[in-house]
Amino acid sequence: MELQSYGIKQRAMELGAHGCGIANIERFDNAPQGFSPKDVFSRCKSVISIFKQMPSGAILAENSIPYTHAAYKMYDELDNISMEILRYCQDLGADAVIVPSDTPYIYWDPENMVGKGIISLKHAGVQAGLGIMGHNTIFMNPDYGNMVYLGAVLVDAELEQDELMEDFDCIPGCKKCITSCPVSAIENNSVNQKLCRKQSFFQVGRGWDLYNCSECRIKCPLRLGKINKLNK
Repeated sequence: MELQSYGIKQRAMELGAHGCGIANIERFDNAPQGFSPKDVFSRCKSVISIFKQMPSGAILAENSIPYTHAAYKMYDELDNISMEILRYCQDLGADAVIVPSDTPYIYWDPENMVGKGIISLKHAGVQAGLGIMGHNTIFMNPDYGNMVYLGAVLVDAELEQDELMEDFDCIPGCKKCITSCPVSAIENNSVNQKLCRKQSFFQVGRGWDLYNCSECRIKCPLRLGKINKLNK
């Protein structure tokens, strides 16, 4: 049995992913130096991108702890799916490497509070045809909105890739994510990470990091996906 895109996607969905797409390594030719999939795994020929939706109500609590806890559970769920995809690839004779769905990452600019994963999971999701990035640079899928978290697997097999998504975009003229940001961190489809992180994260006793702000995600009319879910 040969490793094929269809089988990978079927296995990912069986494991609980809500979406799975594949991009050939050539789509990452313009990745920043040091952050290409080949910089992580030199034999990489295809990138498998997966996502899973967080339950929609998790973000709405006035207390920071429920959303923070849900986010960390999402990272665990995605990493578990990725690990099983690694085993699936291995069983079919291919070598694969996991990309963590969250930390750790090496690059950190303390002055500007900019951190980068070993590859950009958001860009990988776009290149795999799973969605787009909105004005606030948060990844969005047409069916599951912006409440999705991403993972990825790098594999040394040439796989059939998915078409880029060209029939989905932010609502024309919508700037709700921009105007809702309490620190005006969003401008020109980019985010000032220093302003955003100072507003979005804080540390409590015993060194716990909590998520404190998700206004741009909450106010997005496409938070939950297609039009029949608007403003829920």
